[in-house]
Amino acid sequence: MSRIGKLPIHVPAGVTVTIKDNVVTVKGPKGELVQAVNPDINVAYEDGVITLTRPTDDKNHRALHGLYRALIHNMVVGVSEGYKKELELVGVGYRVSNTGQLLDLSLGYTHNIYMQLPKEVKVETKSERNKNPLIILESADKQLIGQICAKIRSFRMPEPYKGKGIKFVGEEIRRKSGKSAGK
Repeated sequence: MSRIGKLPIHVPAGVTVTIKDNVVTVKGPKGELVQAVNPDINVAYEDGVITLTRPTDDKNHRALHGLYRALIHNMVVGVSEGYKKELELVGVGYRVSNTGQLLDLSLGYTHNIYMQLPKEVKVETKSERNKNPLIILESADKQLIGQICAKIRSFRMPEPYKGKGIKFVGEEIRRKSGKSAGK
């Protein structure tokens, strides 16, 4: 058995799960998420517990078993608690602001970068004196919030020499010494 796939998913109070035609729908206080499941994987919901089973120990079935269990677990956690990511802008003159769902990034280029965020993601920006600007993203969809964070990070990846760029709060950037350190 797959170590991940065989674990049951406990559904907290206030979350409803419906399974119809290999489509799992999870509703909760933070929203609603839908995931289509491969027909080979059997999904059962009884007494507040979701279990997934696979027909054979074929390599493809083993992979799908763990995958769909993880996706459904992320959906349950997302609609009940939600996910939150914080990005920090490190660099002189780097600024960020938002107007509704429009993110305005000033990252040292000749122009500002504007990014329209989907309505499923709540965005907040903080700019305090003598502190790095922060972007705080909240959503019920773990995949969506991760994809948006990766896109924002790609505008100015953290670099190893000065440590400038967009990084997650608490992330350690491996620093390199410059060419003068070799002498």
